[in-house]
Amino acid sequence: MDSLLKHMVDMTGHRDHAMLDISVISAVQELAGAAQARIMSIVSVSGQQYLRARASIEKGCEARLEDVVDGGPGEPLAIHPELISCLAEHRSHAEACGADGMRLLWLPIWFGDKASTCLEIRNDQPFCNDAIHTVSGIVGVYRNFQNLLDYSERDSLTGLLNRKTFDDQMKRMLHSAHEQDLRLPGQMERRQLHGTEKQWLAVVDVDHFKAVNDKFGHLYGDEVLILIANLMQTSFRSQDRVFRFGGEEFVVLLRSTTPENAWKIIERFRTNVENHDFPQVGRVTVSVGFVSINAYESPVVTLGHADQALYYAKSSGRNRACHYDDLVSHGVLKKVTSNDIAEFF
Repeated sequence: MDSLLKHMVDMTGHRDHAMLDISVISAVQELAGAAQARIMSIVSVSGQQYLRARASIEKGCEARLEDVVDGGPGEPLAIHPELISCLAEHRSHAEACGADGMRLLWLPIWFGDKASTCLEIRNDQPFCNDAIHTVSGIVGVYRNFQNLLDYSERDSLTGLLNRKTFDDQMKRMLHSAHEQDLRLPGQMERRQLHGTEKQWLAVVDVDHFKAVNDKFGHLYGDEVLILIANLMQTSFRSQDRVFRFGGEEFVVLLRSTTPENAWKIIERFRTNVENHDFPQVGRVTVSVGFVSINAYESPVVTLGHADQALYYAKSSGRNRACHYDDLVSHGVLKKVTSNDIAEFF
């Protein structure tokens, strides 16, 4: 009971979806004595459904956020017929025996009649009724708290994080970037190993969006924004944070990755939008400006850099991604002076 209460306190103490995911799988793994626990997103790509891991934990190891950079859509839902039946019948859980002999238990996280998240537990022994009952209670607390976070943090149209949550997320990334810059005793080897990894900020703007609204109407314009938000959720990694800033402007915070992977992830999203068939509207493209986050610059300055790169992308043909640091190094953009509030070009 003490362990259960400890996990409940830990879960409800977070104000961040990623850390809440870590807390729930840690609680489930320990209390169910499972070999592995994962929190999965249920996503649709080109009409097919996939499972994409957001966080996982194995017995005897620490929980971790999953880092998916290969562009794959995830694990096909079709290989789990028991889970498909569970979702179709709106059941609370489903069990199966995997090809490796491991027992699997799935618990969809229902919000009304929809489930976009699923908890998956693996063990070498069948799950007893008491374990399922305990895990179901944890899932209930997790669902309720996710609901509270979503209500205060999400944009009502797209379901993405809204602008008022950006400041807090940005502060966390600046703090993380600052910690990476510190040379503390015993951390030299780790810094050398991950020295090329940085945090990134990208600003996304829908090209010619006013023309879409003028020609097709605001209902189709809203549908375009919803579909682009869906493409952002499937194109970026589970640990990245995607925001709708308002209108047709979006912002992405990419957590620790190399410049090469940042390019790859952003280009994957841009081409996914370019290749998507938008009903009635047809072809839609986006322009992107992005920049590495400097722990010693204010969020306003960092956003300004990304905006400058975005402006260059739009003024030089649209449907492209531009890296601020590259533009500066090639003399396309020139810094004149800067302070803690703004930077002028």
